Amino acid sequence: MKSYDVAVIGSGPGGYVAAIRCAQLGMKTAIIEKYTTLGGTCLNVGCIPSKALLDSSHHYEDAIKHFAEHGIEIPGEVKVNIEQMIARKQSVVDQTTSGIDFLMNKNKIDVYQGLGSFRDATHIDITGTETQTIEAKNTIIATGSKPASLPFISIDKERIITSTEALKLKEIPKHLIVIGGGVIGLELGQVYKRLGSEVSVIEYMDRIIPTMDVSLSKELNKVFKKAKFKMNLSHKVQSVERTRDEVVVKAVNKKGEDVEFIGDYCLVSVGRRPYTDGLNLEAIAVKKDERGRIEVNSQLQTNVSNIYAVGDVVKGAMLAHKASEEAVMVAEIIAGQKPHINYNLIPGVVYTWPEVAAVGKTEEQLKDAGISYKTGQFPMRALGRSRASMDLDGFVKILADATTDEILGVHMIGARAADMIAEAVVAMEYRASAEDISRMSHAHPTFTEALKEAALAATDNIALHI
Repeated sequence: MKSYDVAVIGSGPGGYVAAIRCAQLGMKTAIIEKYTTLGGTCLNVGCIPSKALLDSSHHYEDAIKHFAEHGIEIPGEVKVNIEQMIARKQSVVDQTTSGIDFLMNKNKIDVYQGLGSFRDATHIDITGTETQTIEAKNTIIATGSKPASLPFISIDKERIITSTEALKLKEIPKHLIVIGGGVIGLELGQVYKRLGSEVSVIEYMDRIIPTMDVSLSKELNKVFKKAKFKMNLSHKVQSVERTRDEVVVKAVNKKGEDVEFIGDYCLVSVGRRPYTDGLNLEAIAVKKDERGRIEVNSQLQTNVSNIYAVGDVVKGAMLAHKASEEAVMVAEIIAGQKPHINYNLIPGVVYTWPEVAAVGKTEEQLKDAGISYKTGQFPMRALGRSRASMDLDGFVKILADATTDEILGVHMIGARAADMIAEAVVAMEYRASAEDISRMSHAHPTFTEALKEAALAATDNIALHI
């Protein structure tokens, strides 16, 4: 039986990063993965493949809608080769997951393929092509999450699908019904809308991306409506039924009226659930909460002292970068260091176009907490860079403390917002004021000038270029 300082169960952005950091800190490390490729949901059927399809579909949309205005003429009809698009997506996934293999070898991490389950607090049984047991002084659980559903929906993975199946369709839907107006549903809905599908979004809440600042929800909803998405807010789904190649979704709107949607595909994207199946946590009495998440303390330690958990299996936003930050923290804690995470400064991003990004507090949260704040906002269409690229939608909004001017939240929607938000994270990490950003020189012409202008608006209520 092989013995390790640390065993990591799960190889997503939480698991593989934890394994690397543990190895870097001199610990003998093993990683256990149920599937044949490393990388977890994010690299295989989540973040990476969805961004590949978003980029491909964006290129297609530009070609058919915007190239002529740029003076680019394409003879003949521009067509979508969905098989090639999916194949390119898969090649990106394959390159990325093979990179994780390389990192495991580089850091001398033992990789076990199979289902890991606890025999006791220091022994893990691995069931794969053969069954074996390893010993570990410490274990990090990083098994991630799976797509959630509604009790009455039967996912057949053919016409009634999750995000996993939506990433590998063999045809472009005629009418894609998306249940859920969150990040996953909107991103994949935009992919297929660009490719020619009719897309209907059904959302239970009164706004899309409901966990983000309400101003972002309103702006993105406006953008989607302009793109001819059919947005159905405050709708409660009652049933989803398939008959051959047709899917019928019945819902009730906010007026109490029955509404019916008929399409050829239905994407169920109502969130994700923690995935701890097969771990045999009962054998070691690791506690879970009412939502199935593993309970941990501030050091991500379970009630069993040598067992930790990170990422989607614990409370907090289900974000790949949050899992990676937690992974590094746990590795360093096991090594005797004293790291920390400021969860308030973990950014959230929606990779639609325009992109949506935010960090810190929303206006609703500041109001609920009774914190006096001031607001500075600047429209993207006022930027020279936006006009040059024809990316006019969106804005940057900065929320700052009314007394100290410290930045409390930054919310943006626009081109490259996913990259721009990093400046806000850095500023808030060092407790910058809005005036600090307003006095920094930003290259011209760039999208990030909107951040400077919003900071000016928050500081003196006077932006320069509006």
